[in-house]
Amino acid sequence: MRLNIIFTLIVFASSRLAFGQSTVHELSLEQAVNLALQNAEDLKNLRLDEQIQYLNNKEVTGATYPQITASGQGSYYTNLPQIQFPNSNYPIYQVLQDEGVKDGSGNPISTNSATTSSQAISFVAPLNFQFGLAVNQLLFQPDIFIALKAKETVLQFARDNIAVSENAVRENVQKAYYSVLIAQEQKRIMEETSQRLDQLSNEMTQMFKSGFAEKLDIDKLAVSRNNTQTAINQMTNAIKISEDLLKNTIGIPVSDEIRLTETLQPDELKGLLVAENTGFDYNLRSEIALLNTARKLQELDLQRQQSSILPTVAAFYQLQRAGQRNPDFAPPGGSPWFWYTTGLIGISINQPIFDGFQRKNKIGQARLKVIKVDNQLGQLKRAIDMEQDIARNSLRNALLNLEVQQRNTDLAREVFETTKKKYEAGLGSSLELIQTDTDLQRAQGSYFQALYDCYIARIALNKSLGKL
Repeated sequence: MRLNIIFTLIVFASSRLAFGQSTVHELSLEQAVNLALQNAEDLKNLRLDEQIQYLNNKEVTGATYPQITASGQGSYYTNLPQIQFPNSNYPIYQVLQDEGVKDGSGNPISTNSATTSSQAISFVAPLNFQFGLAVNQLLFQPDIFIALKAKETVLQFARDNIAVSENAVRENVQKAYYSVLIAQEQKRIMEETSQRLDQLSNEMTQMFKSGFAEKLDIDKLAVSRNNTQTAINQMTNAIKISEDLLKNTIGIPVSDEIRLTETLQPDELKGLLVAENTGFDYNLRSEIALLNTARKLQELDLQRQQSSILPTVAAFYQLQRAGQRNPDFAPPGGSPWFWYTTGLIGISINQPIFDGFQRKNKIGQARLKVIKVDNQLGQLKRAIDMEQDIARNSLRNALLNLEVQQRNTDLAREVFETTKKKYEAGLGSSLELIQTDTDLQRAQGSYFQALYDCYIARIALNKSLGKL
């Protein structure tokens, strides 16, 4: 019994431990993008739309197959429908009068003695059964055959929609990924600064004990250390927010842990600017492909409206087996059932003749919709040209700024090292030393902002070129 209790406690503790663990994701940029493409709900719905369209195409194809239906019906009349049937002996008296026949008293028979009445009669059998089979085959219907022609184009439209959304996901993931990387690198530099200030504080404390520094110098440096630690705490929070944004973008729980395996390569950014591209292929942009497919669909809709004047032709075949039961009509000793079979085969043609000019107006609308798509294509191409121009200029300016900030950072570091040596030699003040350290931190912050701007500009340029 005691062993069972111990075993239960071990299992319970293990399950609690396993439940409390979070999944760790080690992600390169490519892996993060692929994970986002797999998990994004919008993309999942668009892929479902593609499957729905595929099944819809199958539905349209099914309209060209024979449509076979079976039917059956049984009925029993609790009260038979009846008609009033005339019952008169006038014709008999008419014949007797015409023949001059006399009655037993010797008087001539006349039609005046005839009588007329009516009798309720039913010609419906009480019990009836019907079984039927109908086959309809569409031979020609304009809109169906245009739909068959358009089914691959409609499916391609769904795929183009997916491609547009995938590029948007790639863009968002790259921005979020580099945001985390740069923030982590900036925090690392801040921590190095904190270590540098700690070392400087220790050295200044020793100098104070030796009478070569003032207490005020140590206090000023402590303020700078506290400010640096505050900046580190703020950057830690910024990294957490950036990581949560990245997790949400790639579709994993916020409780999971991510470790980014990419490293920043600032030198690679310097070779990004290329000569002006005058031969850009607009089809590389998924938005252009989407509009081109939309134009094909509008052209097919125009064909559908134009072909609506054509007739609809269908063949049909019907087979029916019916039975009736009426004992009143049965021959002596015979079956009261009467069964019979009917068959029908034919062709139906429906030819539109005049629809109040509806067809003409629908054709006009379809033509105008094609022109609208052409206008959208022209507008989008101009927007792409502008986007590429802005992206190149933004990247050029960002790279120039990065180069300037790199020089500023190197210069600020040299100034700090020189000022530190002067202070240690008793030739400089603590105020100068702390100020140069502050300038170095400010230069490093500006450098990382410039680095982030470069990566964002690179993403924008790749997007404008259709290379995400």
